[in-house]
Amino acid sequence: MASRREFLTHSCGLGVAAATSTSTMLSLGFAREAAAHNHGGDYKALVCIMLAGGNDTYNMLTPYDQDQYDEYRTFRSDLALKRDSLLPLPENDEGRTYGLHVGMRDIEQLYRQGEVAIVNNVGTLLEPIDPVALQEGRARVPIGLYSHSDQQMQWQTAVSYSRSATQGWAGRIADLQGPELANGISMNISLNGTNVFQSGELAVPYNIHATGDGAQSIWAYGDDGGYNSRRKQMIDDVFSVDHDNLLRNEYAFKMRKAIDNARTFVEAMQQAPEIQTPFVDQRLSTAMQQIVRVISVREILGATRQTFFVLIGGWDHHDEVLNNQARMLPYVSYAMSRFRDALREIGVYDQVTTFTISDFGRTLTSNGKGSDHGWGAHHLVMGGAVNGGQMYGTYPTLHQNHPMDTGRGVFMPTTSTEEYFAELALWFGVAPSELDQVLPNVRNFYSPSSSETPLGYMMS
Repeated sequence: MASRREFLTHSCGLGVAAATSTSTMLSLGFAREAAAHNHGGDYKALVCIMLAGGNDTYNMLTPYDQDQYDEYRTFRSDLALKRDSLLPLPENDEGRTYGLHVGMRDIEQLYRQGEVAIVNNVGTLLEPIDPVALQEGRARVPIGLYSHSDQQMQWQTAVSYSRSATQGWAGRIADLQGPELANGISMNISLNGTNVFQSGELAVPYNIHATGDGAQSIWAYGDDGGYNSRRKQMIDDVFSVDHDNLLRNEYAFKMRKAIDNARTFVEAMQQAPEIQTPFVDQRLSTAMQQIVRVISVREILGATRQTFFVLIGGWDHHDEVLNNQARMLPYVSYAMSRFRDALREIGVYDQVTTFTISDFGRTLTSNGKGSDHGWGAHHLVMGGAVNGGQMYGTYPTLHQNHPMDTGRGVFMPTTSTEEYFAELALWFGVAPSELDQVLPNVRNFYSPSSSETPLGYMMS
C-alpha cells in the first residue's frame, strides 16, 4: 500500500496537470483576481484557429484569371493545381478572379453568402516596407523570419521585434477587461493547453478537453463512497491548510482554486443544451463542437467576452503538399461550416468571429517534393458580423522578378498582422485608446484615433 507521502506526492503531480493553467502555478503570481469588465450583457467571442506549421495558402486560394493562373502554374510547376479543379469565387473589386481549393466547398458557399472574408497576404512586419529597400537589404524585418518558433510566437504576441515577449494579444485584452470571470474562470479558454496567445500579465487560459464536460480534473477525485472519496478528502485536507511558507500557501491556493473552477465549469457544462448540428469525429470538428457547448452556457458562467484557441498541427508540408492539403483543407472547411450552423442553432452567430492564423505562407516554387517556409499568407474570417464575400488586402500580382518577391516566390506581406488583429480587437470591444496596450506596434500601420477601421472586414 502506498504511503501517505507517496499518495500525496502523486496527487499533487496530477493536480498540477489538472489546474486551470500550468503557467499560473509555475509563475505563482500573487495578484488574485481583477474585477470583470461590465459589458452590459453584450456577449462577443473570438475563436482563433491556428494552422501550425505554415499553411500553403497559394494552393488554398489560387489565381483563376487565365493570365495570372499561367504565372502561378509557372511558379508552382509540379505543385500547381489544375485550373478546372478550382472553385472560382466572384470577381473582386480589382476585376480579378480567384479560386478556392476544391476541398473547401463549404467555405466557398459561405463566402458567396457573405459570411466569410479573405484577408490577403498577411504577415509579420515591423513597419511598412519599401520593396527596393528590401532588395538592397536596408529594410527592417521581423526577427526570425521563416522560423517556426519565432513566427508562431509573433503571430500570437503581435511582437515581431523581440524574442522576449511572453504575453499574447488576447491575454492583454483579458488583462484590460479583467482576466477572470466573477467565478474565477478565465475569459480565455484553450483547447490546446497553455498558449502565449491567451496569456497576459495576469490572465492565463483556462484549459479544457474537447470531449466530455471539458474540465481537467484530478484523477480519482470524487464522491463514490469508496477510494475516490477517501482520496478526495485527503486532497481537500492538504489544500485547506494555511501555511507559514508563502510559496506553499500560494500553491495550495492555486490548487484549491483549480479544483473549485473545475467543479464550476462541469456544473455549467452539464446544463448545456444538446447540439443538433452534426459534427464528425475529427480533431478540429470535435473542438469546434465543444466551443459551441461552452458558448451555450456563457450566461451560467457569467461571460460577456470570451476567446477560444484551437491549434491544428501538421501543416509543414515540405513534401506531399498536394495530397496533404487534399486531406486537411476539407476538415477545416467542414468544421468551420458546422460551427457556423451550430452557432446559429444557439442564436449567437452574429456575436462570434472565427479567424485563422498560421506561422507563415510558403514558397511558390517547389522543392521537388513540396514547398518551404515563406512569409505572407492568406487567411479566413467567418461570422455574422463579418463583411464577407470580399477580399481585403492585396493578393500579389504574380510574375517573375517581382520587386516584392524575396526569392523563390516568397512575397513580403502587404497587410501586417497588427492591422489584421486590430480589426478584430476593435470589434471585440477594445477601446481605440487601449489598442496600443493590446498591439504594441500598431501605430506603425494604423492610427487608433482614425475614423476608419484598419481593413474594413468587420461591421462596426
